[in-house]
Amino acid sequence: MTWLISRRQRFVILALVLVAAMGGWFAYSRFFREEPAPYFKSDEEHFLYGSVGTEAAQGVPYWIWLVLPRIFPEYLPAPGGYASIGVLSRDGHEMPIGLSKVTVGFPRVGINCAMCHAASFRATPDDVPTIYPAAASHQTGEQEYLRFLIACAADPRFTAGTILGEIAKNTRLSFVDRLLYRFAIIPGTRRALLQLRDADSWMLSRPDWGRGRIDPFNPVKFTTLKQPIDSTIGNSDMMPLWNLGHRNGSAYHWDGLSTALREVVQSSAIGDGASTRWVDRDYAKWNSTDPMAMSSLRRVMNYISDLKAPRYPLPIDATLATAGAVTYKSLCASCHETGGSRTGTVIPLSEIGTDRHRLDMWTSNAATAYNAYGDGHDWKFSKFQKTAGYNAVPLDGIWLTAPYLHNGSVPTLTDLLEPPAARTKRFWRGYDVYDATRLGFITSGTEAERIGTPFDVTLPGNSNAGHTYGTDLLPEEKRALLEYLKTL
Repeated sequence: MTWLISRRQRFVILALVLVAAMGGWFAYSRFFREEPAPYFKSDEEHFLYGSVGTEAAQGVPYWIWLVLPRIFPEYLPAPGGYASIGVLSRDGHEMPIGLSKVTVGFPRVGINCAMCHAASFRATPDDVPTIYPAAASHQTGEQEYLRFLIACAADPRFTAGTILGEIAKNTRLSFVDRLLYRFAIIPGTRRALLQLRDADSWMLSRPDWGRGRIDPFNPVKFTTLKQPIDSTIGNSDMMPLWNLGHRNGSAYHWDGLSTALREVVQSSAIGDGASTRWVDRDYAKWNSTDPMAMSSLRRVMNYISDLKAPRYPLPIDATLATAGAVTYKSLCASCHETGGSRTGTVIPLSEIGTDRHRLDMWTSNAATAYNAYGDGHDWKFSKFQKTAGYNAVPLDGIWLTAPYLHNGSVPTLTDLLEPPAARTKRFWRGYDVYDATRLGFITSGTEAERIGTPFDVTLPGNSNAGHTYGTDLLPEEKRALLEYLKTL
């Protein structure tokens, strides 16, 4: 009898182990098993649609993401789904630009570099938009995207019944998947988005980002780096990512807080939501020459290292531009010409005179914490620093980078050559029709106000003061200089 009981016990134990193993495998395969990210042959498409590792920790389940604009259109500024907040798309692609789709247990949507670095341009309202990869995303409302997802999760209609009913209009989930979505994925997504709302509540005390702007480092400071929440405002304009490899070792970001391009790329992915585990895996493939096995972030870095700025697409007065080149060489080149004596260096705030909030946001403690963040990893950081001013960046493609200054407070290059008191004080950001006379995007009028978000220079962090270089030029000298800037 003792032998029989022991045998039965062993059988029960074995059965329990098998059940646990099967349950563990089921949970792993349905929630955590990561399939290879889609491969894009061209580096441009990889930049626009490829994964930078944000899906596992920060991704939104694809089928939920797809149907939310249909269920909750009132939380978007206009009809058109995600396009209404400036998210761009190209024909022939399932996903919009700046959003990747990867299966981690189930299909998830994460953001990538192009969410902040791809611009739309039209010469006239009737034109089909031209999309410029790696340009500053002047039209995208990233904060609006976050707030839309959070508003949906806070709505009582964010229920399994409502969402599954809408998903059924697009696909037929299996019986098992419907159970998983009903009892795990949909409730889990709601909880995660409401936790994000609580984690980002500090934003409520700051001015809105608006179209084409982001606070890129306070979220990293307060979450990834575990720094205490302070009252700083880091709102700043998006930056273009052209020819960055030729600047390696000089200052990156608006305040020059890093001098290593590899670290900039990897920390940007971490800031967007990539885990250290994902970065470890990606960095293990950093030196691979096999296109199918190459590091995702290495491909991004390679792309932006040599990508040339787009040429001005409209007519240029060559005679006037030639005259403007003389002014440019004497007034601008030392700070903004590639190879200039001050290009890629930090200009002290006491000289440049622009809004100091973005500079004050980044602290010495944050730099120290980021340099220590990679301890124990092969990709360890070491080039983060605290500076005392703003970066003198090259002006290649400057025609496309409006609005201007680090906080995007000056709508056109014409405004920038005016004394601060004469610059536009209120305008709308996010409209992609170009003003070829003033050199910038149209920022007033019915359509600009319908599509864009208002910008008020009197709000904290939004000052349009400073950078008074060229403001005392004669009118004809300004016209010539503006014409030359089109050629860069």
